[in-house]
Parts: sequence; structure tokens; C-alpha cells
Amino acid sequence: MTRVLPAIRFSKGHGTENDFVLVADPNAELALGADQVAALCDRRAGIGGDGLIRAVPASALDAGRDQDADWFMDYRNGDGSVAEMCGNGLRVFVAFLEHSGLVRLADGEQLRVGTRAGVKTVRREGDLYAADLGPWSVVGGEPAVSAGADARVTAAGLPPELPGLSIDVGNPHVVVALPDVDLLRGADLAGAPRVDPQPGNGTNVELVVPLHDATDREGHLAMRVHERGVGETRSCGTGAVAAVLAARAWAGERAPDVWQVDVPGGRLRVRTGAGQLLAGSWAELAGPAVVVADGHVLPSLAPVG
Repeated sequence: MTRVLPAIRFSKGHGTENDFVLVADPNAELALGADQVAALCDRRAGIGGDGLIRAVPASALDAGRDQDADWFMDYRNGDGSVAEMCGNGLRVFVAFLEHSGLVRLADGEQLRVGTRAGVKTVRREGDLYAADLGPWSVVGGEPAVSAGADARVTAAGLPPELPGLSIDVGNPHVVVALPDVDLLRGADLAGAPRVDPQPGNGTNVELVVPLHDATDREGHLAMRVHERGVGETRSCGTGAVAAVLAARAWAGERAPDVWQVDVPGGRLRVRTGAGQLLAGSWAELAGPAVVVADGHVLPSLAPVG
């Protein structure tokens, strides 16, 4: 059995080394199946990426859908599965639109982007892009925070059944706090951690270690992540936000509102509203977004794996 890779133009980009295949579809004509997306994201037989992002003008979509947005970000995981959105991908999406000449943003100007998790805004901030990921919540609310967790997570290289806190940032996350960086480094995230109870649509899992002093006015975390449908990635934007929101919920009212999050691929900044510990209307993720290559995918056949 074979799968056809279509002849299309593409760009390759990344945000803190969370990398994506990007394609523009100005007339909403390009239909990519899960096998084709997986083939394009394949790191040996395709272009390679943690996911694929298709850029579609909101005006080209069905009437009434994402009319408050300028563009729609059709995001797929590297295995071809559909995802609600991606925080690093959101910033790279806007960098791609600028790179392609489809959008021009002055410093401080913002763009409205439609996603499967609603409309998000992305603002140019010098050389960075700052994305407001919108509403978020601690899934289990106050009972989960009081208990310290609402899930148990088992990952290779770590003690079994570590406590985890479920966070909704438009997509699902479970955050696990570890006591030191050595334990963080020793975790094996090649396979998906086991989460109990297991969410119906799966979940991303973040392992975090606090690096700041409790009296610091700015928070600081180190993080690794296993993304559903992808595996371990060098960075995860929504995961960085979820990690901060979990850390703030655990820390309580004195928790900082601005945090730096170190991921294997670089550093991200996360901000949210003062006093919002269980739910909020916004959370901002800021960091670099880079387009590194343009090219053509030639018509070809590739074996189904």
C-alpha cells in the first residue's frame, strides 16, 4: 500500500526548536489526509517536523466560522492527528505569514488567528512574538489543588505514580513537579507516560522543576514534555503555559505573574493575570519564531509504515 505526497510549496520553521512544516492555502483548496501529513512530517522519508500547519484565510472558510479572525491555523500533529492548537506553532504561523508576504505587522501590532480552540491574538514584540492563548483552567478546580493533584503519572526513569495536575489551555495537559534537575534529566520520554485516569482524547505531559527562590518576583521553571501524537519535543508552548499555571496554583496567592520557562530548545516567557489561580481569561506566551527554509514537495509515493 502506498500514500501519495502532493506537489506543494512549503516552508520549515520552529519556535524554540519545536518545528513545523508550513503550507499556505489561500483558496482553501488543499486537502491533506492524516497519512499525507504523517509522511510530510516524517524525519527520514519526508521534510520532518513535530507537526504541520496549513494557513487558510478566515474569509475562505465556511460562512460564520472564525469571522472574528484574519487567518485560520489548521494544525496537525506529526502523526497526522488533528489538534486543537499549538502555542509555539501559533507564533511560527504568524512568522510564516510575514515571511510569505501575506501579513505585515509593525512592532506592537497584532493579528487575530482562528484555531480549533477559538480565536487567539499574536502580537509582534521586537524580534519576538507574544501569543494570548485565551481562557484556561485548572480542570479539577480547588479540590484538585488542595489535594495537590488529580492524576497519577508513570514515566520511564521516574518513580511510579507521581502526582499530576490537569490543566486546560485550549488543549489538555497534565503537569508533574519533580524535586531536582537530575531527576528531570533522567526521565525517559521516548514513550508516552501513563496517566491515570486517562483523558479520552489523550493528553500532553509536562515534567517541571522550579529554579527560582520563593521570594523572587519572577518565576523560573525547567521543563521537558511528551506531546500526544508526537513524542518528546524540544519545546511545547501550551505546555510551558500549563506548567506555569500549575506552579502558580500550587504556590498560591504569592506566586509570580511572569515566568521564564527553560525547555531543551530555548527559553519562553509566560504571563497571566494577577490573582488568577484556578481559571483565567488570558495567558500570554512569548518567544522567538523562525522560518528557516522554503521548498517544493515533489509528487512521490511513500510506503505506509
